[in-house]
Amino acid sequence: MPSDVEFAALAEPFRPELLAHCYRILGSIHDAEDLVQETYLRAWRAFDRFEGRSSVRRWLYKIATMACLTALETRSRRPLPSGLGAPSDDHRVAVAAAEPSVSWLQPIPDALLDPAAVVAGRTGVRLAFIAALQFLPARQRAVLTLRDVLAFRAAEVAEMLDTTTAAVDSLLRRARTRLAEAGPVEEDLAEPAEETRRTLLDNYVSAFTRADPAALVDLLRADVELEMPPIPTWFTGRDAVIGFLTNRVLRHGNQWRMVPTYANNQPAFVEYERTEPHGIQVLTLMGARIARITAFNDPSLVPTFIPVPAR
Repeated sequence: MPSDVEFAALAEPFRPELLAHCYRILGSIHDAEDLVQETYLRAWRAFDRFEGRSSVRRWLYKIATMACLTALETRSRRPLPSGLGAPSDDHRVAVAAAEPSVSWLQPIPDALLDPAAVVAGRTGVRLAFIAALQFLPARQRAVLTLRDVLAFRAAEVAEMLDTTTAAVDSLLRRARTRLAEAGPVEEDLAEPAEETRRTLLDNYVSAFTRADPAALVDLLRADVELEMPPIPTWFTGRDAVIGFLTNRVLRHGNQWRMVPTYANNQPAFVEYERTEPHGIQVLTLMGARIARITAFNDPSLVPTFIPVPAR
């Protein structure tokens, strides 16, 4: 067996990008963390047999990808509500009960990703893209991320997946076609300049904490969308979104506390209702307005963004 020091020196630098890779394929930060741990355990056990015919990075990606594909054999895709049904443009509709039986897509904290990739916008983890990937079969998902996000050559991907270059090319063509059919993936939105962005986010937090939905009118696009997994009902249009928030969310001042963070290379907030963890809210910005609010109403996500200090 290799020494812990030797193995860590070679393998640990790749942990953040492997986490992002497993997250793209699985759609869950919790599952991705588990699979990265499994990847490193498998790699450590096999390290004395690593012959150096490929780079350590590519070898780790092979192990991680195969582990993810095995995991997906017994797991369903992770959707957002927008991937399950049509939206409502009327806030008065009956809101469906939460669907605990659905394994929902989860956000990923930017703090766990490679900082250089985040700054350069090369993470390929925006929510719209991860949600679209969920429409692909597992091997197509893996090939598309390895080729189009990580820029591995077709021959390298074939070696990772124990298949042929022709099969990789075929899987990639089908994946691109299915991704296009799933709808536009807005990876490069025209986001506002930093000062405008900061003012927009500050005003949004102020409106939420003051329970002032009228103050949201100038912050939201006319076609803004709101979804709130695990609730399958979702809304489109400023009137519907503000109507829903007015009647069902923003009832009292100081009910909500919003701690700024970043998720999926997008602005986000850790939400607390009074003092209780509530979930993670991720915003999609377009121009100088908010185009989408994705509120993950799942308290179990909060420690991933704000770890509990060890005692």
